[in-house]
Amino acid sequence: MTLTNSLESRLGYQLRRASAVMMADLGRELSDLDLRPAEVTTLLVIAENPDCSQTEVGQVLAIKRANMVPIISRLMERGLVERRRLDGRSHALTLTDAGRRMADDAVARIDRHETRFTALLGDADTGVLFRCLPTIRSARSGEEES
Repeated sequence: MTLTNSLESRLGYQLRRASAVMMADLGRELSDLDLRPAEVTTLLVIAENPDCSQTEVGQVLAIKRANMVPIISRLMERGLVERRRLDGRSHALTLTDAGRRMADDAVARIDRHETRFTALLGDADTGVLFRCLPTIRSARSGEEES
């Protein structure tokens, strides 16, 4: 008997399945860095925004404050991120030299990963996705995701 799956016609189902495939590929690409995807994205945001705060990074990545603490702690333990006091309450995050090298390596790996999937779609379809997906993401505007 051949099973049918009416979920195939559902946008959410298709997005979830596509995301699972892409995240598995990204995980393989980054596996020997010994960093989780959330740690890599945090590292890259800090690389692009030196002296940003932990709260700002969490807002950009839609990561709850409680979940940011262990991410930043692990990056600091690995010697990739430094924290320095800005004033009585806030700290600035910057990458160490090792953190900059790791960020550069991660970007090269992410570029390879992205190229594999954009090659499947072509420029036109990739452009359509980049125009459409932010609309779906904005439906949760103002809510933290993880």
